Amino acid sequence: MAKVPSAAISRLVTYLRILEDLEARGVNRTSSEQLSEEAQVTAFQVRKDLSYFGSYGTRGVGYTVPVLRRELQQILGLNRRWGLCIVGMGRLGQALADYPGFDEHFDLRGFFDIDPTKHGLSFRGIAVESLENLPRAVAERRIEIGLIAVPADSAQSVANRMIDSGLRGILNFAPVVLEVPKEVAVENVDFLAGLSRLSFFILNPRLREEMIG
Repeated sequence: MAKVPSAAISRLVTYLRILEDLEARGVNRTSSEQLSEEAQVTAFQVRKDLSYFGSYGTRGVGYTVPVLRRELQQILGLNRRWGLCIVGMGRLGQALADYPGFDEHFDLRGFFDIDPTKHGLSFRGIAVESLENLPRAVAERRIEIGLIAVPADSAQSVANRMIDSGLRGILNFAPVVLEVPKEVAVENVDFLAGLSRLSFFILNPRLREEMIG
């Protein structure tokens, strides 16, 4: 397989959401042009992104929506459920725990905090535990991904604890770059970086149009 750009993976997620919406509306066939219009990229980009993983469409016919949706789910690992935990049960951690979108492919199986006053609080029927319990919980509940929702100065130590506990992926909400072994996957969610990109493109709309086009 050719080296796949990170941006292409992000676009696959977008294509999958579009396909799920089309299927829910009873649409059985689609095209790279329709996907590109809804994803705000070019049809060439759609075809190129899909070509990293195989050949899924038929020239002049397009794509069968349920088939392509299943293929993208398999590529993205969304044909199974993943066990998640959240470390840091302050306002952000509690908001993440209440997010309804976890239910389909991601299963919250543990909440952890170093603050003893939060221990015993319940979210989704699961009590917040001491961070000391993380290694046992990871092993017993098959937790594979951890969400970091702690202040920046605590994020690296939490990441280290997650890695030592056997977690394979980290979604980091702290505004800091984590140092992790190459076998551990990290995705950063930086609200301020997103706002900074928005302010740039508001001031430079032509550049955004060029990137889309």
